[in-house]
Amino acid sequence: MLGILGHLIDPATLSLIVGAALGLAFLQNGARSFGSAMAALGPLFTAKPERDRDASRAAMLQVDHLANLRGLACTDRVKTADPFLATAVRKLANCERVEQFESWADQEISDREQRHSAARAVWVSVADAAPALGMAGTIIGLIGMFTAMNDPAAIGPHMAVALLTTLYGVILANLVAAPIAARLADISAREIAWQRELAHGMMVIARRENAPVRRAAIREVA
Repeated sequence: MLGILGHLIDPATLSLIVGAALGLAFLQNGARSFGSAMAALGPLFTAKPERDRDASRAAMLQVDHLANLRGLACTDRVKTADPFLATAVRKLANCERVEQFESWADQEISDREQRHSAARAVWVSVADAAPALGMAGTIIGLIGMFTAMNDPAAIGPHMAVALLTTLYGVILANLVAAPIAARLADISAREIAWQRELAHGMMVIARRENAPVRRAAIREVA
């Protein structure tokens, strides 16, 4: 069994297939998207959208409480470790009109979706390219095999290259790149969902606090 597994591992051929697939993805998507795709490998294992969603809901309760007591200008007293949530709280406290916060939230979430999509597209490109590269390697191996028919000792290595390139292409596409793309899509969808929920809740608070009657009541309390 170990002998068979040993024959399945050819570092040079594997490096060639992986390098070629990543190179094609780089050319298709550009340096920025490729960098985002590599950076996304960290959050791929550490991201916890449900935890972030629960933290945002807890922060929203604090924001609502402060806004109800002191007005929007005091909501930036709510402290949070999440960068999006921290920025949203600060923007809410400093906005003069609800439309300003709404415009910022829409643009910020849209930009975030585009970045996520660009990173995911790189891994989709790798998944698409890997089988084709494996097939190309198979053709090259078969050509080498046929040109070495007079040398039986050379047939085996060429046949091995022909089969290994297809195997590596299938593994890279279906066991590496495609699962990464699917996982990133799932994380992105859940992250964007709680961020939209947060932005909507903050806009509701901002509209309530900016109502003329409400502003007058806060001034009287102050």
